[in-house]
Amino acid sequence: MTLPTNLSVPIIGVIVGTVILLFGRKLFWLFVAALGFAVGVEIAAYFMHDPPVWMTLVIALGLGILGALLAIMLQKLAIAVAGFVAGGRLASALLAAFFVDHSHYRGITFVIGGIVGALLLLALFDWVLILLSSVEGAHLIGSGIVLPQSGAVILFCALVVIGLVVQGSMLHGSRRAAS
Repeated sequence: MTLPTNLSVPIIGVIVGTVILLFGRKLFWLFVAALGFAVGVEIAAYFMHDPPVWMTLVIALGLGILGALLAIMLQKLAIAVAGFVAGGRLASALLAAFFVDHSHYRGITFVIGGIVGALLLLALFDWVLILLSSVEGAHLIGSGIVLPQSGAVILFCALVVIGLVVQGSMLHGSRRAAS
């Protein structure tokens, strides 16, 4: 059974989003790779109007692999880059959710959110990574599921809470076992 090509990107996003939602702190390299993948999916549309699915996947996978290599080889730099990208995406999503005319401030919002995300991730690595990976995982899952606006918001919030609880309990359990 083969899936239509237009379903492959959302299905991959939901699968990767689920792993990031539940294990983002433990699999930091995968979290960074997923951020690269998500940014690649969004960037593909800037190269060409309505790009073919194969091009979107190539760009997304390329940035995902680059993110994973960065995370493995240059962890501090990868932490700062992941915090910047995740913080910028979160700030942009919040701006879009609360302000109708947000397009004029999109770039500066991304940069400010990115700087805050990078600084927080460097300073409070475990908990910020749990928060950002829960948000990013929920976003990836929600992007692959078509729901009405109110259902999408409820799903997103519920998934973020699930990610925080699951990853927080894993962190708490690992700290208890270490002491």
